[in-house]
Amino acid sequence: MEDVVISQWGLALAVLGGAVAVFLGGIGSAIGVGLAGQAGAGVTAEKPELFGKVLVLEALPATQGIYGFLVGFLVLLNTGLIGGDPSTLSLSQGFLVFFGCLPAGISCLFSGMHQGKVSAAGMGMIAKDASTMGKAMVLSAMVETYAVLGFLISALIVFSL
Repeated sequence: MEDVVISQWGLALAVLGGAVAVFLGGIGSAIGVGLAGQAGAGVTAEKPELFGKVLVLEALPATQGIYGFLVGFLVLLNTGLIGGDPSTLSLSQGFLVFFGCLPAGISCLFSGMHQGKVSAAGMGMIAKDASTMGKAMVLSAMVETYAVLGFLISALIVFSL
């Protein structure tokens, strides 16, 4: 009976890890998109013809939420919760998955917030000179590199189950 309770805690910890990745990635993206959206509203109020370029820069911080969502989905998939046949995880396996989800969650939280700031600054660049769009995108994409790395590590850990 005690082993069943421990295995339920292992599964619960794994799911909690996936949820943390989703929550933190979503928070980072929401803050980043919000910051970029505020700047974009100012740019398009003055120069409505730049809306397409502004929209691209605003969308960039949204990817962190997608990475967090993918980690949560991988946890549900690899634990059998999506297929309807939940795995029996030991407590140590549950902790492995929980802590394995943290790189994606934390890197996506901070990356999303800072990518929003860089995207907002990039909108200031294109407001002055629309030909700087490529530079603005590269600067913003550099921040995302760390969210991608956090996602990859988390995915590798979850796949190691």
